[in-house]
Amino acid sequence: MTREPPGADDRIGPGRFVLVVGPSGAGKDTVLAGVKLRCAGDPAIVFPRRIVTRPASDAEDNDSLTPKAFDSAIGNGAFAFWWQAHGLKYGIPRTAEDDIRASRTVVCNVSRGVIGTVRGRYAYVATVEITAPADVLATRLAGRARDTDGSLDARLRRNAAFTAFQADHVIQNIGAPDDAAQALLAVIRSR
Repeated sequence: MTREPPGADDRIGPGRFVLVVGPSGAGKDTVLAGVKLRCAGDPAIVFPRRIVTRPASDAEDNDSLTPKAFDSAIGNGAFAFWWQAHGLKYGIPRTAEDDIRASRTVVCNVSRGVIGTVRGRYAYVATVEITAPADVLATRLAGRARDTDGSLDARLRRNAAFTAFQADHVIQNIGAPDDAAQALLAVIRSR
């Protein structure tokens, strides 16, 4: 389901954002990687690279900026939107708006805290929460052990800040990653 907020006619469209959200350790990047493979060559579906104030790694598909360069990019209007989480800054490039205006579906991994801002600017937004039980999240985060992840406890506690959040679609990522990727792909291709 894609929610259209009141007054959406003055928001950016006619394409839509599919915002993938969920707790750390839910496997969002793994699921997105599977979906990207299935969508390769489809010009109607776009996956912009997030820009993060953390060095790029094999575990995450992002571009990197220093905090100073990121702040400069904010001032220059380089982002469609941006947010802070886990002591880092994240942004979606402004070029995503060109894709939205060209009727494409733009799929990106974002913080649940930025959903209201995105809904306020864009006509068509669908949120997909990828999640897993707390014990699975803790095991995955402990196994990941990236130095830039910060405190395991802090990442797990951050979920409590979003207990009232309700996504348009929820995918439990507890089985094969391919199952969750198929579920996400179904949302992306629906309209």
